[in-house]
Formats: sequence, structure tokens, C-alpha cells
Amino acid sequence: MKAILTDITKCIGCAECVNACKVINNLPPDKPREWQKNDGLSANNWTSVLSNQKYFVRKQCRHCVEPACASVCPVGALHKTEMGAVIYDKEKCLGCRYCMMACPFGIPRYDWENAVPYIKKCILCYYNIKEGKIKEPACTSACPTGATIFGERNELLAEAKRRIANEPQKYMNHIYGEKEVGGTNVLYITSKDCPLDFLFYYNHRLDKGRNLVGNPDINEPLPNTTKWAMGAVPFAFLGMGAVMTGTYWVIKRRQEQEEKKSSDNPKPDMNDLEEGGKNE
Repeated sequence: MKAILTDITKCIGCAECVNACKVINNLPPDKPREWQKNDGLSANNWTSVLSNQKYFVRKQCRHCVEPACASVCPVGALHKTEMGAVIYDKEKCLGCRYCMMACPFGIPRYDWENAVPYIKKCILCYYNIKEGKIKEPACTSACPTGATIFGERNELLAEAKRRIANEPQKYMNHIYGEKEVGGTNVLYITSKDCPLDFLFYYNHRLDKGRNLVGNPDINEPLPNTTKWAMGAVPFAFLGMGAVMTGTYWVIKRRQEQEEKKSSDNPKPDMNDLEEGGKNE
């Protein structure tokens, strides 16, 4: 399974990854809106670089090992690929935006510019890699310092652990994305003075013990918390369909009965009434 490892101690904030992403995906210039989150991501920006004054941190879709966005989609518009990327099929989308609410990192964005808007996000350059046009995502190949690299997830985890072990005074002894929410395919290592909780738990609040409020285990895959609700969706659709069908049948039946009454008791012709009055 492929993944990305981002070492924020190496990032210089040049935004070459942002530019490369826009070029390869033919993304137009962004038009900021008041309702957009202030993190640089939008339907036209699939990756961004945030800053805490001392360090730069790249933000993008985490491509979860067990993606919550895909688990809540009632039509399978979002799904996990064999490569590890979570991709999106707009032909299936209902526009329900459940994925936006389910993502713990606030990644999917709605394309408000289009008359028929779709969800958009990083797809890890899946189609270009699959078709052999490129060997790695445009963002990682464009990085001039090697701050973000691409490879097999297990190899990147080993590399992250090697860096932490070799420079324990520099790195925080934690790999963000190794286990959180079941694991992600975008991994981060950081310096001791720059915790990434603010980035990694965008949609959820942490308590003092670094546990997600409302979720007792930050390492538990989020689909575990949604599978029961989503399992009821097909039955909800069928139930609503049955109700609507029954309502339609009742209304149509009443209309047919009214039409039958009218045909059995035709209204008298006004001309006949007038002639009858004259004869009297």
C-alpha cells in the first residue's frame, strides 16, 4: 500500500507541492468564499501549506486505511483503491455531503462554483500513476528538500522510526497517522516543539489525555462508529419508497373514484335546462 511521509522539519514553505498539484489536476485559480475554512483547501486547492510562524505543515487528504468518508457514502461514490488512495466518482454522487461531516480532518470540499457541484479532494494522483504517466504524486516529486516523500507505507514507517531513533533530541517520538483512526496513508513526523494535534484532529476536540472527545480510542477506525447507522440506510430508502408508493396509490385511487362518480352522475346540460324552462 502506497503512502506519503511528510517531515515538517525539512519543509521550507515554498509551496511547490501546491503548484504541482494544481498543474497536474488542471485546477483553476481559487476564489475564496466566506464560508471556506481558513486552511487553504478548497474545491480548487487540494493541498495547502500551513504555518505556525516557525514551521510549515502541508495539509492534504490523509487517505485513511479505513476511510470514514467512504463508509458513510450511501452510493459508493468514495472508495479505497488497491494503491491506498481514496478516490471519488462524481457519476455516483448524490450530493448528500455525508463525507464532509464524517471526515475527522475536514478534507472534502464542495464545488460551489458549478451549477451541479461535486465533492473534490486529493486523490493521490491515482489515475496518472495507474496509467503510467508519472511514478509518484506530483506534490512529492516537486518537493525540493525531500520534506514529503512517496513509497510503500511499511517502508515509510520504518524510515520515520529510523529518523526519530537517530535524532531523539530533534523529533517527537510519535508518527502521526501510524495508528490514529485506524491508520492513514499520509504520515507525519515533527519536531518536539511543534505538536501536530491541531492539524491531525481538525474536526474533533482532544481532551488532556489526547483522546478524542466522544470517541474513547483515537486509534479505532472511524467506520466502526458509522457502520450501524449506514447499515440502516438501504432500509430507510426502501421504507421511504414504500411510504411514497402507498401515498401515491391512495391519492390515485381517490381520483379514480371521483372520476367514476362524475361519469355515473353526469352534470345536466345547461342548454337542456334552458329549454325546459321555456317550455314551462
